[in-house]
Amino acid sequence: MSKLILTHEVSGLGSAGDVVDVKNGYARNYLIPQGFAVAWSKGGEKQVESIRAARTARELATIEEAQDLKMKLENATITLSVKAGKDGRLFGSVRPGDVADAVQAQGVGSLDKRKVEITSTIKVVGQHEATLRLREDVVATIVLNVVSAK
Repeated sequence: MSKLILTHEVSGLGSAGDVVDVKNGYARNYLIPQGFAVAWSKGGEKQVESIRAARTARELATIEEAQDLKMKLENATITLSVKAGKDGRLFGSVRPGDVADAVQAQGVGSLDKRKVEITSTIKVVGQHEATLRLREDVVATIVLNVVSAK
């Protein structure tokens, strides 16, 4: 088992600044190379505090604000204009940053791209869903309308 400090939120494992124990292969092959975690050390305690401070600064201030944003997001359909071929297949795929940018561009609210979770890869135009983790206890599911860019 490896002891790590998470630098980003990892679904099912923890939030940024958490100290977690994971299997060696998971740490060595996924978390550390992807930049989601760093190895824990005694000197890392200062790093944990700065990561937690940054996380709280990014979090919505109150649960009421998070609930309000959740209602706005779930009542809106977010439209993403993406380059696609004639058959409706996208050149690439929709990334969490694209979703966050589209939400902000449509004036619904501003999001951190790290809060967006796309459950299945979006590679075709049409209606899709994405999950937004606004706070640890507030999760919104939004409808994405992916259209072909002209």
